[in-house]
Amino acid sequence: MIEQDTIELLRECDAGIKMGVESIKEVLDYVNDQEFRKSLIQCKDKHEELRHETEALLDQYHGREKDPNLMAKGMSWIKTNMKLAMDGSDQTIAELMTDGCDMGVKSLSRFLNQYEAADEKSKNVARKLIRLEESLTKDIRKFL
Repeated sequence: MIEQDTIELLRECDAGIKMGVESIKEVLDYVNDQEFRKSLIQCKDKHEELRHETEALLDQYHGREKDPNLMAKGMSWIKTNMKLAMDGSDQTIAELMTDGCDMGVKSLSRFLNQYEAADEKSKNVARKLIRLEESLTKDIRKFL
């Protein structure tokens, strides 16, 4: 049970990391404020570092990567592009990113509870990802 919970938690983290990176890439061209852009790029880079850690652990447990849910990814894309078409301001981007981070934190917290038998390394990856999402939300509040 420990190994299966570990693999499932890592797969969910992998999907969340990919979703976060894609979301940031999607809005970067619209960001006007250089400090805001820098925060997003730094967060994206940290997500990518965490992805390497996650993939290494998945390899160790012979687990497969997981892509984000297609429905969630599609709905996110639609929402982002509709909002940006109406108002491409930094405030709109900050709202979109904050909403995405909040959903990520909620999902990851649920997965931490669901896969409670996962090993500590995997739980630490999930916790790092949660802190990363919370940190971005805090950093971009001034753009709301």
